[in-house]
Amino acid sequence: MQNSKFKIQNSKLPREVSDILTKLSSEGYEAYIVGGSVRHLLMGEKPNDWDVTTNAKPEEIQKLFPDSFYENKFGTVGIKTGSEDQTLQVVEITTYRIESKYTDKRHPDRIKFADKLEEDLKRRDFTINALAMSGSGEITDIFDGQEYIKNKLIRAVGKPEERFNEDALRMIRAVRFAATLRFNIDTETFRAIKKNHGLIAAISKERIRDELVKIINSADADKGMELLRETELIKYVLPEMLEGFGVTQNKHHIYTVWEHNLRALRYACDKNYSLEVRLASLLHDVGKPRSKRGEGPDSTFYAHEIIGARMTAQIMDRMRFPQKQAEKIIKLVRYHLFYYNVGEVTESSVRRLVANIGKENVEDLIKVREADRIGSGVPKAKPYKLRHMQFMIDKVARDPVSPKMLALKGEDVMRIAGLKQSPRVGMIIHALMNEVLDDPSKNTREYLENRAKELNALNESELIELGKMGKIKISEEEQKKVGEIKKKYYVE
Repeated sequence: MQNSKFKIQNSKLPREVSDILTKLSSEGYEAYIVGGSVRHLLMGEKPNDWDVTTNAKPEEIQKLFPDSFYENKFGTVGIKTGSEDQTLQVVEITTYRIESKYTDKRHPDRIKFADKLEEDLKRRDFTINALAMSGSGEITDIFDGQEYIKNKLIRAVGKPEERFNEDALRMIRAVRFAATLRFNIDTETFRAIKKNHGLIAAISKERIRDELVKIINSADADKGMELLRETELIKYVLPEMLEGFGVTQNKHHIYTVWEHNLRALRYACDKNYSLEVRLASLLHDVGKPRSKRGEGPDSTFYAHEIIGARMTAQIMDRMRFPQKQAEKIIKLVRYHLFYYNVGEVTESSVRRLVANIGKENVEDLIKVREADRIGSGVPKAKPYKLRHMQFMIDKVARDPVSPKMLALKGEDVMRIAGLKQSPRVGMIIHALMNEVLDDPSKNTREYLENRAKELNALNESELIELGKMGKIKISEEEQKKVGEIKKKYYVE
């Protein structure tokens, strides 16, 4: 067992973790922080969660920590700390263990508690996770994990093929770590993944989805997708994407379908867009290979957005994505090709688009279109005509300045004034609008009912004049609101 060249000061440990290590040590047990927690600390990052390993058995751990739970067969006890920090509310303590035979390529058929830390570290997936740290900050590193962190390499512990035959999901995890940490996969580990990629077929779609989501949410999601292709793991993750590899496009694109989709994803990552936007950016042209007609600069991809939406729906279903999330991604793919030439797009067509995509998804649809443009190799994500389209969407999606804004409706005026449906009712409504637009605080039912009675007492010429003033005011306010939206998007 070798000690680290580095020592992490105890002061860097949260009180909740430090107290657990101290308690175990004071009772004569060994105790170490282990795995990703140590890696995060070495890289100067805050751990997402905290894992402790010890030679104490589960029942011994529970005696020391009454507020705990033990609901598994892997020797892991959850300690409730009462911390306000979500990452510290439960600290998991696992007894040193040895694992053997993985029939389902995911979980060990049998575990055996071990006596030494080294035995526990040997079962870990990658060298960068096979690290342990004592409460004093001393690092135990028997697989040169720190060197691999320094060199930014993902390397399986021991023999890569053995690790992947134990747990096939580790192959996708290698890609995930490469994407999230911005590391590379070392040569031997990469070869073992490519050789054994077919083992992934035994892993549940939900577990594969969870790893895919982490890849897509990473800073280098496009690199992760490329690694999935190079290792052939993509056949079991997103085989539909592979259809676009090497498929050339027409004169409007300088990249293949595969390259274009990855560049669109790259843009979404750089902009730190949501998971839904990232996935829609990746999948927006997934239907192009199946819709392609002809070759060369004049080839076509008619209805590829419709085909792509169907394919996306199948992907979402197969990967068990939550329904609401899946529906949004499918819509973003289906409507990403909306038409937006200035002067040709009508308000009615924009209203139909908003109705189809949902007002709450409009902003994300624009983001997917931006990713599509940058992925095509154009220099500007948002040209004037796309900004104009945003103006049109905002204009039709909002509530226009109109009598509908009043707390009093036409039927209310008819009842209060004892009137039948007539122009006089409209005059009163417009006169009330004139006052409310000048002073919004007057838009209360009590004030408007009393004012409607007063207006009804006026002669026709006086009421006509006030009604005209109201119509003019409505028009002016509407133009003002539209002008504000134009300024927002820098359009005329």
